[in-house]
Amino acid sequence: MTFRTAAYMAFLPLLLLLAGCLVGPNYYRPPLAAPPAPRYKELPGWAQAAPADEVPKGDWWTDFHDPLLDQLEPAVRISNQSVLADYQNYQQALALVREADAALFPTLGATGTVTRSRTNINATSSGTNYSSSRSTFELTQAAVEGTVSWDLDIWGKVRRTIEANQANAQASEATLANATLSEQVTLATTVINLRATDVNIDLLARTVVEYTEYLRVVANAVAAGYSLYPPSDELTARVQLENAQASLIGLQVARAQYVHAIAVLVGQNPEDLDIPHSTGLPAMPEIPVGVPSILLERRPDIAAAERTMAAQNAAIGIAVAAYYPDISLSAAYGFAQGPLGGLFSAANTVWSIGAEGTETIFDFGARRAQVAAARAAYQSAVATYRGTVLTAFQGVEDNLAGLRILAQQAEVLEEAVRDSKRNAVIALNEYLAGTVDYTTVATAQATALTDEQNLLAVEQNRLVDAATLIGDLGGGWSDAQLKNVHYLDTPAQW
Repeated sequence: MTFRTAAYMAFLPLLLLLAGCLVGPNYYRPPLAAPPAPRYKELPGWAQAAPADEVPKGDWWTDFHDPLLDQLEPAVRISNQSVLADYQNYQQALALVREADAALFPTLGATGTVTRSRTNINATSSGTNYSSSRSTFELTQAAVEGTVSWDLDIWGKVRRTIEANQANAQASEATLANATLSEQVTLATTVINLRATDVNIDLLARTVVEYTEYLRVVANAVAAGYSLYPPSDELTARVQLENAQASLIGLQVARAQYVHAIAVLVGQNPEDLDIPHSTGLPAMPEIPVGVPSILLERRPDIAAAERTMAAQNAAIGIAVAAYYPDISLSAAYGFAQGPLGGLFSAANTVWSIGAEGTETIFDFGARRAQVAAARAAYQSAVATYRGTVLTAFQGVEDNLAGLRILAQQAEVLEEAVRDSKRNAVIALNEYLAGTVDYTTVATAQATALTDEQNLLAVEQNRLVDAATLIGDLGGGWSDAQLKNVHYLDTPAQW
């Protein structure tokens, strides 16, 4: 066989590869029972999403109109340590795709050897007088050889591995998106809690001023010696003031903890971040809500679960391929010569070409067990996918219900705050007129403060639910953003 003939035979593996089959099941997304209604149960009262609303919004936090959120949210993507860890996991998954892709192509190699040797030869003459002579030969030998080896993917084991690794890479990308979204929502809720704490601090600071004035009025009345104003009234007013002052001081602990949490979320040392006191809450955003099926495209955790399911399906094919023989081709071409001179001449050409096939005859059920394990892992991934989808539906319904109910509660509490404040003023006037004791005044004032704090808590919870709902709706993400990673992609595409 000539080398040209051997070179022509090198194309045979490509033909075999193109004619090869893929063993194992092809992937189809399993059916999923959608909610019985085309709309969320809690949707009435919310804006139905229009087609333009489905365009990824990216900076969704800007709808809260809070400058601190606008400043810090972009830092989550580049500085949050949990997000960075998932980013490196994604890079690892991309590398595994490239590694698996490389197995489709032949492996090229080259070897070169040089050997220097010396041989001693003894010559002996016959006769009565023996004599001998010794000759020494030194020889330099050299060889240069190029090699090609190719494991044929006739049964699709390598292609199933690529399929699995590509799905895993997309799952890692979706996991990265989900981690980013989750940390961004956590930052938004932490900022909301910080803003609510600042508003509560302002509320208690005003209360301390009011209670200080109440204590002055009561103390003057007691000092005047009127029998209607016993000394216990002054003590009651003083205790009321001191409790308000203690609560005001205690809020500084919560505020410091929120600031520290925000610093960690954006990748800073807690002592390096200083957030000025704010005077109001973020704005309540308008959130367009689509049909439930949109979640299948908008939630990165659902996309991650679906891609993991696809990877497990491909793993079944990898396990099934173990039933079939492994076939590989190899070839070598080079030159060998000793002595060294004239190494690269046609007379010194050496070449070889060969094929190898291996097949396991009996393995006591090992391959059957591997296929069964792969199928069980796939069914587990299917259950995880369906559970993730149901949890997503639940999260949206929970937050829609919370926002609807809290809005109703806020309306009632606003009335309660107005009434309790008016009642506190009336109670104080009645006390000064001598018709009620100071306990009535203290109770009315405490009720007014509690109602204001309850209203603030409801507004805080509404904002937290709104941020959580945006996260539950995918935060403007879409599974169309998942990259079709491949060995030939450029780094700029990853």
